[in-house]
Amino acid sequence: MSFGGTGQDEWYKQAASSFGPALERLARAYEADAELRRDQQQDIHTALWRSFAGFAQDCSVRTWVYRVAHNIGASHVLRGRRTNSAALASLDELATQAGDDNPEQTAGERQVLARMLDMISRLKPPDAQVMLLYLEDLDAAEIGEITGLSAGAVATRIYRIKVVLARRFRQGGRDDD
Repeated sequence: MSFGGTGQDEWYKQAASSFGPALERLARAYEADAELRRDQQQDIHTALWRSFAGFAQDCSVRTWVYRVAHNIGASHVLRGRRTNSAALASLDELATQAGDDNPEQTAGERQVLARMLDMISRLKPPDAQVMLLYLEDLDAAEIGEITGLSAGAVATRIYRIKVVLARRFRQGGRDDD
């Protein structure tokens, strides 16, 4: 994907067009309440537009967009505005609105994905941020650019979080061993 243009408005328009669905998924992962999520999406887009005034192109536009959006999302969580994480939809569910050929399987998959996102939402914000970026199919180097961690630290963190989440998932989400 090629980005060009000479102004803040042009950069923003291209980024919003290219990354709009990912920004919506990100907002959904950070906020379950629809009204607060709309506010958060507006905050993300406002911050993104403002950020392009100082975009020095020392990283990819994709990295820049995720960095800005995740900073807004992390600030949102730290302000304690999250209401009900149990109502989160899966990231895949947002991307594909597939038909319900097998309602039992679809319901089971949604329940599994909702449980996993609920567990991710209980992580400390830096760990949740890494996992959400991982679920958006970014590699360790890209996640590192966004979070400020080294690629090795990101890969290690992802591995450790996946182990903990898998164990907790098998235990039904309980914190005990």
